[in-house]
Amino acid sequence: MATAKHKLIIVESPAKARAISRFLGRGYKVEASQGHVCDLPKSQIGVDTENDFEPKYITIRGRGDILARIRKEAKNASKIYLATDPDREGEAISWHLANVLGIPDDKVCRIEFHEVTKKAVQQALNSPRTIDMGRVDAQQARRVLDRLVGYKISPLLWVKIKKGLSAGRVQSVATRMVVDREEEIEAFIPEEFWDVNAVASTGRGKSKESFPVRLASFDSMKAPLANEEQAKAATEAMKGETFKVTSVHPGEKRKVPAAPFTTSSLQQEASRKLNFSTAKTMQVVQTLYEGVDLEDEGTQGLVTYIRTDSVRISDEALNELRAYIPARYGKEFMPEEPNIYKGRANAQDAHEAIRPTSVTRTPESIKESLTRDQFLLYRLIYNRFIASQMMPARYETLSAEIKSDRALLRFYGEHKVFPGFTAVYEEGTDDATDLPDSKLPSLKEGSSVTLDEITAEQRFTQPPARYTEASLVRAMEEKGIGRPSTYAPTITTILTRGYVMREKKRLFPTELGRMVNNLMENYFTDIVDMDFTADLETQLDDVEAGKRDWKEIIRDFYPPFVKDLAVAEEEIDKVEIKDIESDVPCDKCGAMMVYKMGRFGKFLACPNFPECRNAKPIITYIDAPCPKCGSRLMEKISTKSKRKFFGCERYPDCDFVSWERPVQQKCEKCGGYMVLKVGSHGERWYLCANENCRFRVEAPQSEDEHE
Repeated sequence: MATAKHKLIIVESPAKARAISRFLGRGYKVEASQGHVCDLPKSQIGVDTENDFEPKYITIRGRGDILARIRKEAKNASKIYLATDPDREGEAISWHLANVLGIPDDKVCRIEFHEVTKKAVQQALNSPRTIDMGRVDAQQARRVLDRLVGYKISPLLWVKIKKGLSAGRVQSVATRMVVDREEEIEAFIPEEFWDVNAVASTGRGKSKESFPVRLASFDSMKAPLANEEQAKAATEAMKGETFKVTSVHPGEKRKVPAAPFTTSSLQQEASRKLNFSTAKTMQVVQTLYEGVDLEDEGTQGLVTYIRTDSVRISDEALNELRAYIPARYGKEFMPEEPNIYKGRANAQDAHEAIRPTSVTRTPESIKESLTRDQFLLYRLIYNRFIASQMMPARYETLSAEIKSDRALLRFYGEHKVFPGFTAVYEEGTDDATDLPDSKLPSLKEGSSVTLDEITAEQRFTQPPARYTEASLVRAMEEKGIGRPSTYAPTITTILTRGYVMREKKRLFPTELGRMVNNLMENYFTDIVDMDFTADLETQLDDVEAGKRDWKEIIRDFYPPFVKDLAVAEEEIDKVEIKDIESDVPCDKCGAMMVYKMGRFGKFLACPNFPECRNAKPIITYIDAPCPKCGSRLMEKISTKSKRKFFGCERYPDCDFVSWERPVQQKCEKCGGYMVLKVGSHGERWYLCANENCRFRVEAPQSEDEHE
C-alpha cells in the first residue's frame, strides 16, 4: 500500500518551522533552510565582470546536510511551498531553494505571511504565487554592488592602511555621517548668552500663587542677553520695578499619539527606553516574530513581520483594536474615526507596521513565558500599538505677559486635563523637551505681580549632539540611506570594524575611522556621497517594481568605479597607524602594552609581537566595593549572553557576581548592598538587592547609567 504523500513547507528558521508544524499538524512537513543556502563565494569576488556581471552562486559551506534533508523531503512531497520571509532577502532564498530543487520559475509555489499565526499561514496556503523576480533581482543588484565595492576596495585598505579592514557601500556612508558630525562639533565656536528667570507670585497668604517666568526683553534688548553686564543690569533693575499682568491667553493643546512601530522607530525607541542596541533589538524582536512557546497556547508568533517601513495596519487588526479599547479603557478613550497615519515619502509600504498579532494577548498575561528582554520589547510594541488608536491627550494651556517700565516677562504653562493615549504610552525623545505638568496660576489682566526670586544664568550655545544609535538610524532613514533590514547590521559593522566607538550611548569616530573615511572621500566620492547612495536605493526599488533591469545599475556604476580604483592604487601612500600606549606594563617582557582592536572590541597587547605574544583584556573597575569581601568590583561581559555583569576581582576566591551595578550606598533599612536601577524614562534609583527588603531611594542625577 502506497504511503500518502505530505506537503512540504520550507521556512528559514527552526523556531518558525516548529510553530507552523503545530498549526498544521498531519499532512504537512515543515523544514528550515536556516537562512540562505546559496551565496557568492567568500574566497573570490564571485561576479564575472567580463560577462555582464553574472553572479556565481555556490552552496554555502555547512548547508550541504540541510539541503540533502530538504531534497529528500521534496522527493516524497505532493506539493512544495516556499515560505521564507516576505522581503527581498526572503524572496532570494526561495529562488535559490527553487533552483536547488529544480522548481521552474513559473511554478506557483511561493507563499508569504506577515505573522506566524495559524490563520495567517492557512490564508497564505490558499493563495500561493510564483516567485517575484522583481524582488529577487533587487536583492541580486544590492548583493553584487556590495560585493564589487567590498572586494575591490578592502584589499586596497589592507595594503595602504591595515590588514582586516573593509569598505562597504552603506557602512562607508554611515561612518562618514559620524565623522562629519564630529568635525562639526570640533569646528563649533560656542557663544555666550545669559538667561534671566524669576519666581513670580500674585496674592498673599493662603491665596498666594507662585509660578516661574522668564525674561523676554529688557530695555528693548531681546532675551537671552549677550553678556554678564547686561544680565546684571537687568536683574538689578527688575528688583525695583513694579510688574503687572498685561495679557492673559488661556488655551487648549492636543497631543496626538505616535504611529505603530516601523523597524526604524522601534530601534530608536528601544534605544531610548530600554537601552537596547539596534542589533539587540532586532535579535529579540526576531524571536517574538518567529514564535514563543506560551504556557496555554503552544508556540505562537507574537508580533507581525519586523522589517518594515510602513505605518499602516490591516482592517482586521484595526477592528479588533477598536473593540478592545472601549472595553478595556472606556469609550472616552476611543476616537469616533480611526487614527490614520502617513508614512515617509520614500517608504516601500510592502508590509504592515509592527504590531502584536492579538491585542487580547497582553504583556502581563504571557510574562511568565518570556525572557526579560522579550517581555520589555513586547510590552513596548504592544503599548505603542494600543495607544496609536486612542484619543489625543488634552492640556489646558496658559500664556501671559507681565510688564514693568523696562522689562517684559513671559509665562507659559500647561496642565493635562485628559490623559488620552498617554494613559498607555508616551513616545520617548533623545533630549527632554516636554514642560512639566503643573497647576496653572489664576492670572488676570491688570493684577500686580511680585518677583520673589531673580536668577541670571550664564550659558553657551551648544554644538550639534553626537549621534546615538537611535539618532543615526533616524538620520539614515531621513536621508534614504539603506532600508529597514540594513540599519542594525550597518551600525554593528562600523562598531565591530573599529571605525566608530560607543561611549554612554554616543557614537565617536576613531582615528582609524577618520583615516578610512578620508581615503573614501578623496578617491571614492560617489560611494560616500549620501545623495548618490540614496539614489541607488531608489533604483533598487525600481528594479523590484519591474521598472528597470538590475544589471543596468551595475553597468552604470562599474566603469567609473574601476577608474577611481586605479587612481587610488596609484596615488595613495601607505599610512602608518601608531598604537596608543597604555600605562599597563607587560608582565612577560616589561614593555608598556598598547591598545588593539579585535573582533570583540579593544584589548591590551604587547608591542613586541611576535617575539612576545602576551595579551590581556581591558579591566574596568566600578566605584563600589565587593559586598562579600570588600575588594574591587570589575565590569565584565558574559561570553555566552554578551550581557554586562559585575564580579569581584578576587574570583574564584570570591564568587560574588551581579547583573545589576552595585553602588557604595548601603540600605538604610537592612544594611545590605544596593544596586542602580534605570527606568524606561531615564529615572534612576537605588534598590536594595535583598529580596526580602527591596528598599529604594532616588539616585543622584550625576550617577553613571552604566550603559
